[in-house]
Amino acid sequence: MLINLLDVREALESEAVVPCFQPIVELHTGNLAGFEVLARWQHPSLGLILPENFISLAEENGLIGELTHQILSKSFLAASALPEPLSLAVNVSPIQLQYASLSRQIYQAAEDYDFPLRRLTVEVTESALVNNLENARKIATELREMGCKLALDDFGTGYSSLTHLQALPFSQLKVDRSFVKSMTEKRESRKIVAAVVGLGHSLDMMTVAEGVETGEQADILLWLGCE
Repeated sequence: MLINLLDVREALESEAVVPCFQPIVELHTGNLAGFEVLARWQHPSLGLILPENFISLAEENGLIGELTHQILSKSFLAASALPEPLSLAVNVSPIQLQYASLSRQIYQAAEDYDFPLRRLTVEVTESALVNNLENARKIATELREMGCKLALDDFGTGYSSLTHLQALPFSQLKVDRSFVKSMTEKRESRKIVAAVVGLGHSLDMMTVAEGVETGEQADILLWLGCE
């Protein structure tokens, strides 16, 4: 899909980038626990455009802050109708974890829409920790002090390191969808999922599996101990 910088600027000016909400479900009860916020671009002729088609352009051209502001504001506004204790989980760009203003941006957006930060999980990928771990640790600590939870996303797909798990105050470890998708067919994938779940438990972290689409996948994850 050919998307250019002008398209992205126009999308932000018209506030066409919107949050979609993916349910987060407790495996052992089937109860709804909250939602993960997914950015989607509502294009007038192309329909919903996925973030891999526009996030990198926003990052490279200084627009990621405005994009995040719009997604947070719209999400917190929508979530004002959610009863306790339902929560939200939001992804932050690796580039943003280098911005000292990130924690203030999240705090202000939550305050504007009266959303309690104790119900917010901020998800980061390990690639966000590679370039400047000290700065990432500072921002992550600020987020935790504000009441946010912190999740390590896509663990096992790139820069996986136990150092990263120790360096930041994570409370959740996420199993990447690629392993979840293939674990019903590949024994190796099941072993990886089991290892990640076991690691999370050993470090007192909740484990969250992404991309669960079938009852068989959910049953395997429950059997492995994924929450």
